[in-house]
Amino acid sequence: MSTGLKDSEQSIVIFTDGACSGNPGPGGWGSIVAFPDGTVKEIGGNNRDTTNNRMELAATIHALQLLKPPLTCDVIIYTDSIYVIRGITQWIFGWKARGWKSAEGKDVANREHWEELLRQVTLIKPATISWKYVRGHSGFAGNERCDAIAVAQSKGKHEPLYSGPLDGYFVDLTDLPDEEPLPEAKKAGSSSSSSGSSSAGRGNAPAKISYLSYQNGVVQRHLTWAACEKQVKGQSNTKFKKAKSAAEELEILASWGLAASTPIRD
Repeated sequence: MSTGLKDSEQSIVIFTDGACSGNPGPGGWGSIVAFPDGTVKEIGGNNRDTTNNRMELAATIHALQLLKPPLTCDVIIYTDSIYVIRGITQWIFGWKARGWKSAEGKDVANREHWEELLRQVTLIKPATISWKYVRGHSGFAGNERCDAIAVAQSKGKHEPLYSGPLDGYFVDLTDLPDEEPLPEAKKAGSSSSSSGSSSAGRGNAPAKISYLSYQNGVVQRHLTWAACEKQVKGQSNTKFKKAKSAAEELEILASWGLAASTPIRD
């Protein structure tokens, strides 16, 4: 289990996600920004004709736009978009050097988004950004909440967005994803494509992991993330967290202010 927000209390922690139906089609994005002063802000938006990649970029851009330079702390961004991470940390330098052309000589897709993202990254210097990959739909509350916001926005549904103290936030951000290597992209040159999902690793969680949900005073154990997601998706004031052992389940109960003897439904 990761050590949580306390280890990052001197940093701004951001989760982002994008969604698109049809790709291209109606899309949405969602972001969570947790500030060192103990406040949290959710943001989201949509576009009626877009792609998943553009929404992933939009989520990151809008989150960074909330920051007011000069920053006195660094930034940690968690995203499941390989496209965004590799684009801003690797590909963008070649694109610029070639006049915004891909390695194949084609126009770089989503150039205006990349230019704005680069501008935002540059604005916060000398503060640094740590780009962290988190597998989509792997049970981390921050990522799952951003996904819920993005999907709701893509469908034109009203999703109340939280803004307030971390202590009153219904999403548990204390369980940050462990450091995970960035998967290889299918093809770096394909980054010039204007469509196609940028998220990876949306498979099942590893074996021997349980997921606890806490809703309406009831704690329930789920053996798969799919089962837990079905229980909590679209529900407000619901907590959920994954555990790798029985001991971690007890730690989760304690973090929710519940006694170790609290019954857990299977």
